Amino acid sequence: MIVHFILSGETLESISEEINLENPEYLKEFHNTYCAREDFIYDKLIPRKKLLIPDTNKIKEYNSKNDAPFKHPKLNPELPFNPENFSKIYSVVNKEIEENELEKKSNILLYTVSVKWIRKEGNSHVFHLFKNNFSEEHASMMADLASQSIRSLNPIEVKTDLKGDVVNVALTQETISNFGKIKERLSDLFSDKYARIYLDEFEFAVLNKDMFNSRMKEDVFIKNYFSALRNSFVDGKSYLQQSIGEENIHIDLQQKVGNLEYDSEIVLQQTTSFTEKDKSFIGKYTLYTETGMVKEIEIEYNISQYGAKISSFFTAKELV
Repeated sequence: MIVHFILSGETLESISEEINLENPEYLKEFHNTYCAREDFIYDKLIPRKKLLIPDTNKIKEYNSKNDAPFKHPKLNPELPFNPENFSKIYSVVNKEIEENELEKKSNILLYTVSVKWIRKEGNSHVFHLFKNNFSEEHASMMADLASQSIRSLNPIEVKTDLKGDVVNVALTQETISNFGKIKERLSDLFSDKYARIYLDEFEFAVLNKDMFNSRMKEDVFIKNYFSALRNSFVDGKSYLQQSIGEENIHIDLQQKVGNLEYDSEIVLQQTTSFTEKDKSFIGKYTLYTETGMVKEIEIEYNISQYGAKISSFFTAKELV
């Protein structure tokens, strides 16, 4: 055995993880079996006191019992993705705060998104998304133009794989065929010279299929709603990658079940896999256990770079 002097902040769980002991209860059991009475552990660890740690062979013996809490079947679910006939509307709030030493700016964008399953194509599912009811805290002509432009593309067609991860985003053939009329209508509504420049760039991005697919995969609703939520769980965790911020910085996330006694709804908690000084991420998803479809999303992340801190808050809640 090894004698360890407990450090401030250490727990049975943190020490067990360091020594690769799956069930922290065995660390407590081992210590209490061999320690002096005054060193007995009742609940929390006390800094500067001794802790007796089992050797490698004893750890293997404990692990062979395969009874660690994180191995519980409910903490390692096989999440389904059964979207057939699915049709829901979500209320979306996207708030961003940017602050530095000189100023603090914020903006809130509200809108609704209708998500409707259309068909299955081989190993893919096809959905139509309709974005509507835009409202922005700092309204402007260009903001109105942007929202009108997005609405003019309804519906956007999203193709996913059989796990619900986004594969491709495209416009319907009807929208592509009618884009000339769409642009003409927008030009009539917004005749400013800057609006004309915006609409020319908008046309180029929309009618270039590869560019449209690439950009729309980074749309805040699409990338969060069609996230890789249903990756396999191992030892109570699953892993996925997400992008955050305007520069689409990729971060690695780990996901755990947040409600052990779930029935009709399961809660998934997301955090960064590795602690990073300049980035943080907290996500919460509520899914229907029968279908695996999203009921609610809550995401908060922070990025610190170039002397500024950007905080983003995103929610999408199913409307009854």
